[in-house]
Amino acid sequence: MTQNLIDIELSDEALAEIGEALDRLETHLVLLRGLEPELRRSLPKMGDKSEAFCRQALAAFAQNHEILPRNFDLAGYQRDLANFDLIRPLRQRLARLLERLSDTEMALGSDLMTASLEGYAVLKVSGKGEGLDHLRQALSARFARRRRGAVATEDAEPEAAQ
Repeated sequence: MTQNLIDIELSDEALAEIGEALDRLETHLVLLRGLEPELRRSLPKMGDKSEAFCRQALAAFAQNHEILPRNFDLAGYQRDLANFDLIRPLRQRLARLLERLSDTEMALGSDLMTASLEGYAVLKVSGKGEGLDHLRQALSARFARRRRGAVATEDAEPEAAQ
């Protein structure tokens, strides 16, 4: 193999412990909310400037709660901000871990694809006359391209038979 970006070995014990840790996370984070894509698109988002606005609004609301409408839940607003502050570092930490997991998966896939292409190139050249034609043909299916005319012909054939 000419490329080896990563070479890891995960033991059964390590995988079991990771699975248990994920189970514990899911148990403790059961209150997390999922959002439907349409709702996600329609919700107002809080960026950095909006976060500063919300924090200033809380200070103003807390100092002047008597002017707020009766149905304004100031305690709920304060809980939301406190929970936002608690959840953010967890999300950031999990995001970093997920990014490394995705990068590792990509590196492993790239190592596999590079080695497969190298082996396939050798098989195409050296495998001729060695009784490996069936194997070479099976591997070549990955690169087979269908012509548009062939697809249209295949689709038209069942109709003509009727």
